[in-house]
Amino acid sequence: MRTPFSLLAERVTVSDRIVRWTAFATLVMSVLVVVTGGAVRLTGSGLGCPTWPTCTGGSIATTPAMGVHGIIEFGNRMLTDVLCVVIGAAIIAARCAKPWRRSLTRLGWAQFWVTVFEAVWGGVTVLTHLNPFVVAVHFLASPVLILSALTMWQRSREGDGEPVRTVGRPVIQLSRLTIGVTALLIVAGTLATGTGPHSGDGTAVKRMPFDWEKVTQFHADFAMVTIGLALAMVFVLLAVDAPAAPRRRAVEFVLVLLSQAVIGYVQYFTHLPELVVGVHLLGAALVWVAVLRLHLSLRTRPAVGALPRPANIEAVAGDLAGV
Repeated sequence: MRTPFSLLAERVTVSDRIVRWTAFATLVMSVLVVVTGGAVRLTGSGLGCPTWPTCTGGSIATTPAMGVHGIIEFGNRMLTDVLCVVIGAAIIAARCAKPWRRSLTRLGWAQFWVTVFEAVWGGVTVLTHLNPFVVAVHFLASPVLILSALTMWQRSREGDGEPVRTVGRPVIQLSRLTIGVTALLIVAGTLATGTGPHSGDGTAVKRMPFDWEKVTQFHADFAMVTIGLALAMVFVLLAVDAPAAPRRRAVEFVLVLLSQAVIGYVQYFTHLPELVVGVHLLGAALVWVAVLRLHLSLRTRPAVGALPRPANIEAVAGDLAGV
C-alpha cells in the first residue's frame, strides 16, 4: 500500500547519521517534557489555562488576563507540538533511510501515539482540576515515552540482526529486576508528589489521601533497594568479566542514582523548595535513562547476515596466539 511516506522515500534518501541525530533529538525532547511539566506544577500554573483544548472559553491561546501562569501552561502545551514535530522528523528520516528499517519507524510511531495520549490526558488533568491520581498517570506516561525514544536511538546505532547476549542469562534477569524496581521507585515518587504540597495551582487542590511522611519514607526505602541492586550489577559485571560498555553503564547508573538520592534528601530537609524539586524531577528522568541504557548494553545487534563479534574477542585472540 502506497502512502505519503513511501512516496517521499522513493524520492528522498536520508543518511544513517541524520536518522541517529533525529532519534537522539526525540530522547532529549522526551526528557525536556518531564522538566517543563514539572515547572508547570511547581510554579502553580497547572490551571493557568483553565480549560482544554482551548486555553480559555473563547481563545485557543493564552490572553493577557491569564498572566504569567497562562503563559507557562500554554507554553507547555506548545512544547507538545514541538515534540510531535521532532518525532515526525525522526519517523520521516527512518522511513527515507536506505535500506528501510521498519523497527525504527515503528518506534517512532510508538512515540507519536504516547505523545497523543499525554496531550489528551493532560487535558483530562485540567478538566478534573488537577486530580492528583490523574496527574500521576499523566506523569507516568513520560517513562514510556522515554523508553521508546531511547530504544529508537539505540536501534539506530546498531543492526537489525538477532540480539546477541554479551553476559549470562542470570545477569540479564538481575538487570530486568533492577528495571522493575526502578519503575516502582518512580511510581512511589508520584505518590509522594501527589501527597505533597506542590499541587500545581495556588488554590486548594485535592491531594492524595496518604500520610506524606510515610509515603516519603516508602519512596526513600525503594531508593535504597534500587541503589543496592545497582551496586550488585556493578560487582556482578566485574565478577563475570563483562565487556567494558556494560560495566561503564552500571557505574553511570550508580552515580546518577546516588546524585538523585542526595538531591532527594536535600529537598526533604529544606522543605521542598521549587528549584530543588525541579532538579529532582530531571534526576528521575535521568535515572530511568541510565537503567535502560545499562540493560540495552547487555546485548548487541549485528547487521542482518553478519557474524556476531565475540564479547571477549581480545581474550580469544590471545588464546589463538598462544596455540
